[in-house]
Amino acid sequence: MQISLLTTTDRRCTVAMLAVVAAMALPAPGMAGGVTGEATEFTQLANNAELVSLVGKSAEQVNNQVTQINQLAEQIQNQLKIYENMLQNTAQLPDHVWGQVESDLNRLQSIVGQGQGIAFSMGNIDDQLKQRFESYAEMKSNLPTNASFSTTYQSWSDTNRDTIAGTLKAANLTAEQFSSEESTMSSLRSMSESADGQMKALQVGHEIAAQQVAQLEKLRGLVSQQMTMMGTWYQSEQAGKDLAQARREKFFNAEVKSIPEGQKMEPRW
Repeated sequence: MQISLLTTTDRRCTVAMLAVVAAMALPAPGMAGGVTGEATEFTQLANNAELVSLVGKSAEQVNNQVTQINQLAEQIQNQLKIYENMLQNTAQLPDHVWGQVESDLNRLQSIVGQGQGIAFSMGNIDDQLKQRFESYAEMKSNLPTNASFSTTYQSWSDTNRDTIAGTLKAANLTAEQFSSEESTMSSLRSMSESADGQMKALQVGHEIAAQQVAQLEKLRGLVSQQMTMMGTWYQSEQAGKDLAQARREKFFNAEVKSIPEGQKMEPRW
């Protein structure tokens, strides 16, 4: 199961939520297709406040989506376990039941792709804000060893990919067999021909679903932490601007005292 490959639906979903960033983002290595033409570029935004507002809203939507797909991964994990128990009590799962298994495993593949797309896009937000705002680049987070969110998301992505590849390898399967919906369906059809093949598919799917539940929880934590840091940064920026504006207003609106008639103007030391 190749986790850097997104379906068109997954990619559009991620792009829609991260409209501020996607138009400027290059596709990640191995990611099919592009995302240009579907988002608002930084240069089109009226001001920095608008930019930060849009990024904040997108990040909140992403956080909600991570929660939703994590819940879906849990449902698939539980459902695959039910199928495993059914298979232990029968010679082979009926075709109509196996069709449900295939549907669940395809949904699981989609979840993996969405998680990878979210990590890529959120890391891109971090990079773009650093390039545009010096004050953002100077913000310190609570990440270990002063790592950036961009590198942390990449590390999460690599770990997730390696974990899934290891699970497939342990079952004598390859990532190529699950690299796309077409090849996944082909592999599942072959495995459905025997009870052993069905059990292997169920066990692998259950293990990957369990991994995704844990990994998506970590991803949600990263997104929440990034949102907190962005909020802190924006409040700090806004507080500085408000203070400067208050000082300007105080200066220009200060009462001008008139000079008494007949008083000689001269420097006073």
